[in-house]
Amino acid sequence: MYYNIFINRNWLFFNYVIFLQCLNYIIALYMAYKNKGINPRTKIRIFIFLIVIFTLLGGFLAYPQIYDSGVDFLNSKLGLKIPHFWYKPFRLGLDLQGGTQLVYEADMSQVPAKDRTDSLAGVRDVIENRVNAFGIAEPLVQTTRVGDSYRLIVELAGIKDVQQAIKMIGETPLLEFKEQASETPTLTDEQKAEMEKYNKDAKTKANEILEQVQADPSLFSELAKEKSEDMATKDSSGDLGYLEDGGSQSEFVNPITEVGKDEIYYKVVENSEGYNILKRGETKSEIKVKANHLLICYKGADKCDKETSTEDAKKKIEELKAQATPENFVQLVKENSTEPGADQSGGDLPFFGKGQMVKEFEDAVFSMEIGTISDVIETQFGFHLIYKTDQKEVPTYQVYRILIKKKTEASYLPKDQFVYTGLTGKHLKRADLTFNQSTGESQVSLEFNEEGAKLFGEITARNVNKIVAIYLDGSPISTPRVQEKISEGKAVITGKFTLDEAKLLVRRLNAGALPVPVNLISQQTVGASLGQEFVDLSLKAALLAFILIAIFMILYYRLPGLLSVLALIIYVIINIDIYKLIPVTLTLSGIAGFVLSVGMAVDANVLIFERLKEELGLGKPLGSASEEGFKRAWPSIRDGNLTTLISCIFLYWFGSSIIRGFALTLFIGVCLSMFSALLLTRTLMNWTNGWGWVNKLNWLFLRKKIKTNQENI
Repeated sequence: MYYNIFINRNWLFFNYVIFLQCLNYIIALYMAYKNKGINPRTKIRIFIFLIVIFTLLGGFLAYPQIYDSGVDFLNSKLGLKIPHFWYKPFRLGLDLQGGTQLVYEADMSQVPAKDRTDSLAGVRDVIENRVNAFGIAEPLVQTTRVGDSYRLIVELAGIKDVQQAIKMIGETPLLEFKEQASETPTLTDEQKAEMEKYNKDAKTKANEILEQVQADPSLFSELAKEKSEDMATKDSSGDLGYLEDGGSQSEFVNPITEVGKDEIYYKVVENSEGYNILKRGETKSEIKVKANHLLICYKGADKCDKETSTEDAKKKIEELKAQATPENFVQLVKENSTEPGADQSGGDLPFFGKGQMVKEFEDAVFSMEIGTISDVIETQFGFHLIYKTDQKEVPTYQVYRILIKKKTEASYLPKDQFVYTGLTGKHLKRADLTFNQSTGESQVSLEFNEEGAKLFGEITARNVNKIVAIYLDGSPISTPRVQEKISEGKAVITGKFTLDEAKLLVRRLNAGALPVPVNLISQQTVGASLGQEFVDLSLKAALLAFILIAIFMILYYRLPGLLSVLALIIYVIINIDIYKLIPVTLTLSGIAGFVLSVGMAVDANVLIFERLKEELGLGKPLGSASEEGFKRAWPSIRDGNLTTLISCIFLYWFGSSIIRGFALTLFIGVCLSMFSALLLTRTLMNWTNGWGWVNKLNWLFLRKKIKTNQENI
C-alpha cells in the first residue's frame, strides 16, 4: 500500500532518485575503468548496457505511444498514476502539414537598376523576419524575376489565420530617406507671373467674402457651403471643430481669441493653404492629464509579443505595485515595462484628454489625485500601473472658416523634388518611442545598423543646410533641414503623431521596414490532407528502403550484417530524436536527405566489412581481423563523408529554405553515420568476437569462401 502511494504521489521524485543512482553507478564504473579495475570484456558489456538504456529512452522519445500504452495498462490494472512520456511533436513544412503560398510583386519603379537585386534581397530578409514572428516552421521566402517583374514567393506552413498574416506582411512600412535633386527645378517667368496673378485674385475674393460676412454674420454658413474650397468642412458650414493652442491648426487660435462668440475675425488670415475667413463658435474647457505608466503584457493581449501567462503577468505587476513609489516609479518602468520604448521614455505620456486612451485606463487616471499611483488596471493590452504627474484645464475654441486656396511653387513643380539615396528601412537597427521635451509631442527615434550609419553620415555630410526628407509608405512625413553631418547613425521622425500612431509606427518599424513596396498578386492554399498523404507515402518509402537494406546486409554479410542492422536501428532512433529536439523542420526534401543518409550509413559498414573479409582471407584471427578492418576502412569513410559534409555546408549556406532542409538532414545523418559505424557497429562486433562459438562457425563471416578465393589468387 505504501509503495503504491509513493509512486502515485512522488513519481517524478522516484525517477530522479533512480537517475541519481544510475549516474552514481556510471561514475563508479568509470573510476574503476580509470584505475584498471575492469577487464576489456566487462567494459564492452557496460557499454552495451548503456546503449540499450539510451536506445529505449530514445525510442520512447521518437515514438512515445509505446511507453504511454504500457503506462496506461499499468495504471488501469494497479491503480497507479504514472505520467506519460514527454511528447515532442515533429515540425513539418508546408508540403507535409499544409499551409498557404503567397506571391508578392515588388515595385522597383523608384529604385535604380543597379540596386534592384539588393533591394529584392532586402525585402526577402525583412519578410522572413516578419513571418518568423508567427512561429511558423521554416518559412520559405524565395525571390524570382519574371521579365521586368520582381517577385517573392512566401510559403507559410501550418498557419491558421492566413488573413492576419497577409495583413501584417502588408502593414510593414516602407521607410525611405531622400535628398533634394542636385538640380532643383525653378519656376519660369510665365509661371511666376501666373501664380502672382492667381493669388492676388484669390486674396481679393477672400476680402470680398470677409466684407459680406462682417456686414451680416448670418451669411457665414451659406457662403461657406457655396464659396469655401476646403472640401472636408464646407458641407458642415466650415466647422473645424474645437482647436487648442499647440494643436495641428493652432495658427487659428490666437486670432480667434481676439473676438467674441459668433463674431468674425476682422481680417483674412493667410497660411500655407490659402486665405482664411474665420468665425468663432463655442468655447469650452477640457481637462488634460499627464502621467507615466508601467505595462506588463501577457500572451494573448493586443500588441503583445511576450509568452508570459496571465497569472505570471498579474503576479509580476502586483509585486511592482508593492515596490512602487513616486520617487522610483520611472526607474521601475525602465527596468520592467513591456511597452515599446519604455526603457528610454520611462513610460512618460504627454498631456492627453478624454477619448484618447482605452476606457479602463482613462477612467482610472482621470479619477486619481496628482502624485498618486493607481491600483493594478487591466486593459486589452495587459496590466497597468499609472503614476499621475500633472493635470490642467485647457481652453478650446470652436472655429469655422471659409478657405480660398492659393497657388505655391509646388503647384507648378514636380510633386517629388527628392531623389533616392539608398538609405531605407532595411538599414534600420531599432526604433523607439520618444517625446519632444519642449512640446511633449510623440516622435520616433531611429538607430541605423553599421552600413546604414555610414550611409546616413554620407547623406547628411553632402546635404548640410539642405533638406533630407523622410518618406513613409511613399509620402513625406518629415522634411528636416540638416544642420551638420550626423555620424552616430541616429535620426528622429516628427510628424505630429498621436500617441497610438507613434506606438504603431515603432512596432511596425521594429518588425522590419521594407526597402520597396510589395503587392500581393496570388494566394494558394495547400490542404493538410494532401500533406498527410505525402507523409504516409514518404514513411512507406523510407520503411521499405530500410527493410530492403536490412535484408541485403544480413544475407550478404550474415552476422556482421545483422549487427550493422541493429546499429542502423539505433542510428534511425537517434536521428529522429535530434529532429525533434533541435527541432528540424521536416519537408519532403528533408526526408529525402534522411533516407540518403541511411544509405550512406550502410555504405560505411560495407567498406568495413569488405576490409574485414580481406583480413579474414589472409588467415588472421577474428579479433585482430576485425580491428584491422575498421582501421583500414576509416580513411575511406572519413574522406567520403567529409566531401559530403562540405557539400551540405555550401547547400545550407547558399540554398533556399527547401534546399537547406535537405542539406541539414543529410549533414546530421552523415555525422551520425560515422558514429554508428565506428562506435556502435564496432562495439557490437567486439562483443560478439568474444563468443567462443562464433569463432568456430566460419560461415558467419564467410571465412572459408574468402580463403578459397585467396588460394585461387
